[in-house]
Amino acid sequence: MLNLPDGLRIVDPHIHQWDPFTTPREVSVVAKVLRRLPLLRPVFLAALPRGDREFVGDPTNVINPYLPADYRADAGDLPVDAVVHVEAGWKDHSPAADAGETAWLTTLPFGSPGLPALGGIVCHVDPRDPGTGALLDRNLAASALLRGTRCSAAHHPDPGVRSWADEGILAQPGFLRGFAAVAERGLSFEAWVYSHQLSDVVGLAREYPETTIVLDHYATPVGLFGPRGRRTGRSEADRRAIYDRWSDDIAAVAGLPNVVAKHSGLGMSVLGWSGPVSTAQYRDAIGPLVTRTQELFGADRTMWASNFPMDKPVVSLPGTVEALLDVLGPEVDPWRLLRENARRVYRLADSVG
Repeated sequence: MLNLPDGLRIVDPHIHQWDPFTTPREVSVVAKVLRRLPLLRPVFLAALPRGDREFVGDPTNVINPYLPADYRADAGDLPVDAVVHVEAGWKDHSPAADAGETAWLTTLPFGSPGLPALGGIVCHVDPRDPGTGALLDRNLAASALLRGTRCSAAHHPDPGVRSWADEGILAQPGFLRGFAAVAERGLSFEAWVYSHQLSDVVGLAREYPETTIVLDHYATPVGLFGPRGRRTGRSEADRRAIYDRWSDDIAAVAGLPNVVAKHSGLGMSVLGWSGPVSTAQYRDAIGPLVTRTQELFGADRTMWASNFPMDKPVVSLPGTVEALLDVLGPEVDPWRLLRENARRVYRLADSVG
């Protein structure tokens, strides 16, 4: 049973919104075809590469719109006051592109009666591009809510696991040089990597010690809860080795004071989930990751986030909060975990959240 302190209004600092029918998304063509020809859906699902199937879990999650009212419905009775939107799936991120996703977010009905406010925006940028600074300025001009950037860096050596970037992108000289454009504008950076890449996060955080680096999704340890790809997490011994390496490597990240961690993304199918689970099953599986992260980063550098709708195929949104509070026990401060730390990191206005 979820039991929150009286008066607590939650900030969710990691959600995604999309509409593949009206905006240029990576899946827009497929989504529009399946809307017109729904009988092709089984063919589409069968043709999906294994890595894509195992990453998204339920493909309807990404080919259907997910908008403020959908998020509100998933949150149920959870008192979410404000959200931070993190970039996802917008098609054109070239240096010459406009601030399309950021501008689109400003048109959504966040803050309308019954809906949470939009407290902050995290846009996509690849610092290797020579036009990074100009692109960031266009995003800043599109919305005063811009607070950070993300360039998904997750790459896996197992060819059956979905990769999102070149291997070692965060450590490339061009990335490190171009990252100065992010730092100079006082923006934070979302570091999303797979667990074997944590040393790259250490290098970036050391290079830019004045920039807040947000570690997303525990540095997703692919296959920790079950087999993924062609050879990842195939046995109990494999999964123990994944956890042990993650546990050692995340300690090095936590040693850098400019890195904060999100309790998020543990419902992602790429971890090895085989389908929906109860809150109790979810809680029992995630416990070691949660307690290790909280122990290393401490109460002031950790925050809950839902990662919805990406975690939706496995666990309910309120279930992510209930399980987290159950694992951390009575010593945890829900105000910091569910509100204040996110407000500080994303510099939410006093009138929001």
